[in-house]
Amino acid sequence: MNKQGFTTGIVHGDRNAGGEHGGVRQPIHTSVQYGFERVEDLIGVFQGTKKGGFNYARQGTPTTAALERKITSLEDGIGSICFSTGMAGITAIFLTLLRAGDHLVSSRYVFGNTNSLFGTLRTLGIEVTMVDATSAENVANAIKPNTRMVFVETIANPGTQIPDLEGIGALCRERGLAYVVDNTITSPALFRPKAVGASLVVNSLTKTIAGHGAALGGAVTDTGLFDWSAYPNIADDYRKSPSKEQGLLQVRKKGLRDMGASLSSEQAHSIAMGAETLALRVAKCSENALALAQYLEKHEAIGRVFYPGLKSHPQYEIAQALFKGASWLLSFELRRADRMIDVVNALQLPVKATGLGDTRTLIIPVAPTIFFEAGPEVRKSMGISDGMLRLSAGIEDIDDLIADFEQALELAA
Repeated sequence: MNKQGFTTGIVHGDRNAGGEHGGVRQPIHTSVQYGFERVEDLIGVFQGTKKGGFNYARQGTPTTAALERKITSLEDGIGSICFSTGMAGITAIFLTLLRAGDHLVSSRYVFGNTNSLFGTLRTLGIEVTMVDATSAENVANAIKPNTRMVFVETIANPGTQIPDLEGIGALCRERGLAYVVDNTITSPALFRPKAVGASLVVNSLTKTIAGHGAALGGAVTDTGLFDWSAYPNIADDYRKSPSKEQGLLQVRKKGLRDMGASLSSEQAHSIAMGAETLALRVAKCSENALALAQYLEKHEAIGRVFYPGLKSHPQYEIAQALFKGASWLLSFELRRADRMIDVVNALQLPVKATGLGDTRTLIIPVAPTIFFEAGPEVRKSMGISDGMLRLSAGIEDIDDLIADFEQALELAA
């Protein structure tokens, strides 16, 4: 059969891999221990000489392995590791591939918890420099002799800034740096970071890929583009494996076996089912987000709207060139910030909640919640005003959403 399309591959992936008893989905394997007829096979799984076996659920189960195959296919990679959350995946990358004395260059525009994690890295002796990554030149100027890695998000949360993804990719190839791209906001339905030379791709499975707000999970995918044999921080035990497998193997062993950030089979199964409608949901959510952004941009009560699908967005051309859509994430500011609480409380459809990439529209004031701990200086550097509202567009009927905003915005006239 010819290579299948994006959604066809997801929907039929489990069945094509050989479901048990003809099942069209992989079952939920709840066993923690996995026994063997021959102790030699048990030893082989521990030492990595026997492929495809399982020894203890902390390092994976048949159910999480099925999801990993699905994520690998979505990102066109060579392998993936599933974690209990997206933050667990990011943490595993940094703590297993960086050492004290190393230097990390990151976009200034990152998720609040990722920004907080950088503070922890600094206490462990890892240097972190944050720059405006919308220009690859800024990244280049920050590189030092001890730089090992560059980290960016495809679309920043909540300001929607887009880094110079292609320029940074070329820079990392030239300098031999690991290029880590968080693809959570776009998801592989809109963009595959492999196209710009990413070494590792992060997805918070909780959000776009699962899409239903009912399961936590994260994933790290190796694109196969980075030569780990030239990377200095790979432990000798993992040098015995083929060079392309060494980075992901170290992240799995240290991030799952040692740190225990394991995804349960139940959560993996829920995420896998959600992934089947990924492309359909992302298309509808992006359509709704664009319509809302266009409506808000023209409304007299709104000051600024941040959405990559608008021609007014600074990185509109990049979004058009690289992405199949501008995603479900948009942010905006009221002209009268003092009416923000009243407006949000008046909205009936958007759920007043944290979280992103749900089937339901979600809204949250940014500064007093998800970026409160970052402090005013960090918020200012990231372009987050006290009156910014973040919206994750859902799949509701757009006429209903616009009507709801119309009545709520009367309070901000």
